[in-house]
Amino acid sequence: MELLINDLSKSYPGGVHALKKVSLTIPAGMFGLLGPNGAGKSTLMRTLATLQEADSGSATLDGIDVLRQKDQVRRLLGYLPQEFGLYPKVTASELLGHFAVLKGVAPAKRRRELVDALLRKTNLYDVRDERLGTFSGGMKQRFGIAQALIGDPKLIIVDEPTAGLDPEERVRFHNLLSEIGEQIVVILSTHIVGDVSDLCRRMAVIDHGEVVLTGEPLALIAELRGRIWRRFAAKEELAELKTRHAVISTRRLAGKTVIHVDSDARPDESFEPVEPDLEDVYFRAIKHHSAPSA
Repeated sequence: MELLINDLSKSYPGGVHALKKVSLTIPAGMFGLLGPNGAGKSTLMRTLATLQEADSGSATLDGIDVLRQKDQVRRLLGYLPQEFGLYPKVTASELLGHFAVLKGVAPAKRRRELVDALLRKTNLYDVRDERLGTFSGGMKQRFGIAQALIGDPKLIIVDEPTAGLDPEERVRFHNLLSEIGEQIVVILSTHIVGDVSDLCRRMAVIDHGEVVLTGEPLALIAELRGRIWRRFAAKEELAELKTRHAVISTRRLAGKTVIHVDSDARPDESFEPVEPDLEDVYFRAIKHHSAPSA
């Protein structure tokens, strides 16, 4: 099972180029799509989920034309969008059963068995008869995954699934995603670097509608070893440091500002080497793509 995307482009009225010749090869397993808000991630996810048209390009899932054979794709698709609306007065069992009907699961006994199995898988069985309006954000996201798993999908798309979750629910949701399996294509679209670092064997970074980096997270991190340096900086130093060095990120650490610099040698004696992580990979890719051409 493999998803092939070739030169996919999409523009909106007003000249907004949401996707610019996006090409990706996405194998079975968990694939992370990282990018800032507005990078084009959701446009790409909606296009792959057959919810909107592309202007040009192609996408195929195991030989099926995603852009033209939409009914076939929908039978193989599980989708959890960024904004997932639920009927607050309906119980988890009732709504999941309704989704199973829409997916063509029959007869009724099989639907009941499937609903119970999915609620157990997502750790929602004990609250199956409670109204969805009483669910926490994490419970709603787990319900979203339950409905996405109906029909034995071969492609699952989850768009910004952990935004707004507390740390405990985020870990629980990560564990659920990791159990989905390696025989299907699972695309995790997010701006949270830690989600990709924890879950994905392969990834891509997208910015302003363009793919700026692809690869395996561990390999991409290894490529930066010996290149990332850090130092603490006073607020009044930041502007000057950014003009003198290739600063890829600034963050607060223990109440102080720390900067990370990309350089093949120690910038000066005030810097210390630091072991790179996926945030350094991500910020460096975004920084290089955003830099003006010479």
